[in-house]
Amino acid sequence: MTTTGFRDWMLSGLNDTAKHHEGPHGEPADPDEKPHSWWKVMCLTGVDYFSTLGYQPGIAALAAGVLSPVATLVLVLVTLLGALPIYRRVAADSPNGEGSIAMLMKLLSFWKGKLFVLVLLGFAATDFIITITLSAADATAHVDENPYLPEALHGHQVIVTLLLVALLGAVFLKGFTEAIGIAVGLVGVYLALNVVVIADGLWEVLTHPHAVTDWTTALTTQHGNPVVVVGIALLVFPKLALGLSGFETGVAVMPHIKGDLQGRIRGAKRLLTTAAVIMSVFLLTSSVVTTVLIPQAEFESGGEANGRALAFLAHQNLGNAFGTVYDLSTIAILWFAGASAMAGLLNLVPRYLPRFGMAPGWARAVRPLVLVFTGTAFLITWIFDADVDAQGGAYATGVLVLITSAAVAVTLSARRRRQKGRTIAFGVIAVLFVYTTIANVVERPDGVKIAACFIAAILVVSFLSRLFRAFDLRVTDISADETALGFLADCRRRQIRLIANEPGRRDSREYSDKIAQILADNDMADDRDVIFVEVTVKDASDFETELRVTGELLHHRYKVMRVTSSSVPSALAALLLWIRDTTGRRPHIYFEWTEGNPVANFVRYLAFGQGEVAPVTREMLRRAEHDRNRRPHVHVG
Repeated sequence: MTTTGFRDWMLSGLNDTAKHHEGPHGEPADPDEKPHSWWKVMCLTGVDYFSTLGYQPGIAALAAGVLSPVATLVLVLVTLLGALPIYRRVAADSPNGEGSIAMLMKLLSFWKGKLFVLVLLGFAATDFIITITLSAADATAHVDENPYLPEALHGHQVIVTLLLVALLGAVFLKGFTEAIGIAVGLVGVYLALNVVVIADGLWEVLTHPHAVTDWTTALTTQHGNPVVVVGIALLVFPKLALGLSGFETGVAVMPHIKGDLQGRIRGAKRLLTTAAVIMSVFLLTSSVVTTVLIPQAEFESGGEANGRALAFLAHQNLGNAFGTVYDLSTIAILWFAGASAMAGLLNLVPRYLPRFGMAPGWARAVRPLVLVFTGTAFLITWIFDADVDAQGGAYATGVLVLITSAAVAVTLSARRRRQKGRTIAFGVIAVLFVYTTIANVVERPDGVKIAACFIAAILVVSFLSRLFRAFDLRVTDISADETALGFLADCRRRQIRLIANEPGRRDSREYSDKIAQILADNDMADDRDVIFVEVTVKDASDFETELRVTGELLHHRYKVMRVTSSSVPSALAALLLWIRDTTGRRPHIYFEWTEGNPVANFVRYLAFGQGEVAPVTREMLRRAEHDRNRRPHVHVG
């Protein structure tokens, strides 16, 4: 492959993505991307969600002891009555995959909203990147535990984990279709094997009543009061919250679901509901069989069931041959659990950072982002020495913050719609998740520290990118009404001369004085074919905007073109190039120098979209059009 061919392959879809944005009916940003049936996309998110069966029963037994089934029941109730209704609402309100981040961003405007999004993206990055590294590290741990796998793989956790992460990245460099195909196969095999292991375990429970008797005796001896049992189950719930990890990715990958806007929403709701019901059944039954059949000592650190309770039962009850097959399936799905996280990142990041001007333009393309995320996962794996426990706090923090933000978002959404009953119900769920998040942070503060590093990195990269892209044209599309087009048509035989005007009172004297000043400063003979251009900055924190040019004839003689944009220079530069291409003539634009300190004016431009207008407009034109003979004329007096 030639250098040009490699570059085209790496940036495939970049131009289309830059030109096609989410429409009102939720069209995917990349028109060439092939959508899939909801159940296939469910498997893509399920490699993360369902793979928690590899360690969730062990976590529950270690945290709650003989109360594990009761604590798991609390988790299931929170899943079905809390997280599921919340994310069904999120799917309906953000069908393009933005998730609760977009819902909350609407509550804040200008730079506050952008900063809020960056912080939430930091937690999302924590969740998704740690999902990749932790799952790969856990797969490596299962390799170490199996006596039949090659000896060369044992004792090399970091190297094996890095290889698994690299292999995951290679799959996504190939494409989403391949990733979804692999996910369908892995989920099907893994769930089938779990059905065998759990069904055999339930048979053991039924045919060995003494095991149940021993468990109930221990339960009543240690925790005789039912109120105490429920209280302890609620207290240990934060430690089990990893069992909720699939919901955020479930809505993040919505753009891959086949159908129009409403069809995508229906598919996402089926995805979320089906996954939650399947997982709830598996969590409850696995908790019962592992708690009843496995001695508590085996769940402790160094025990054979530590972090792999179902694998322990597979070897013990069904033989090492079947156990090895189960281990291989667990290793495979844990390795590929990062696929749902990678898919979520590849959907979220291009929807926010490039649009905010807070990432390079190539961040719209999938393959460069895959390399960035894979490299980040390499770094995290190396820093934490592929240790599962060391990354658990950050993983739980990311998951819980995103779920809490979703709960708050749907509560506020219901309140705005004056749905009192739903507001109360969602508010109660939000309070529960706030408690869970706080409890997790207090117990494992390292998770917040890691998330803070991700947030700081995103903030630094975002603001540096915004600075380096200060002279980019930010306009994605331009259209003009009949009046504005008529103004240009009247100038067709003469020069098109535009005057940049900061609107004030908009009375006759304002425009006459402006014309007189421009004539004097530029030695112009007359004011024929002069058109005023007025740019109103609506939200300077936005980066990309669409220009809608409206024409007005004021005071029976002054032609005025009005536009709204996030940046005055960008709007003017884009308008000049559009006029040139529309009329075939190079327009002239006239400015007055901005008073004040140039540095302060440039800072004003960066923060508020106005300030050092004339030189910034000229620089944007220079970068956008390298041929001086085709570049619009800029005059400053």
